[in-house]
Amino acid sequence: MSQEGYDKLVAELHQLESVELPQVREAIAESRDKGDLSENLEYHAAKREQARLLGRIRFKQRVLENARVIDMSRLGSGKVGLLSKVEMTNLKNNAHMTYTIVSQHEANLHEGKISIKSPIAQALLNKKVGDIVEVQVPIGTQSLRIENITL
Repeated sequence: MSQEGYDKLVAELHQLESVELPQVREAIAESRDKGDLSENLEYHAAKREQARLLGRIRFKQRVLENARVIDMSRLGSGKVGLLSKVEMTNLKNNAHMTYTIVSQHEANLHEGKISIKSPIAQALLNKKVGDIVEVQVPIGTQSLRIENITL
């Protein structure tokens, strides 16, 4: 994964552990003080939220334990690979698009980052500028021409 993605995950984990989890624990303590727990909906909601947060924390910890930050200086820009920024043209409607291929944990379509496991990224891997790629997507087959590859 990229250094940016790694740093973002670390920040999210820190936010969950140091801000959100203490807030939920405080809510549990407050609702516990209100009396009978069997009929206390606030208590049960806070416990569910705590379980959800603990699950997210464990997941992010596992991702970080297994993450490897890629040294950008060792990547080549001749072929499409992980962390490549690819400019393409859809040959059917002449639409231009740019995507950066990232790990599945960094994917965010609003930022133009697609997962390396997505159909488009899989079709683009190891291709060069000028190559035409056929991609099977839910709406059918798309023909994409690679215009530029950068890091």
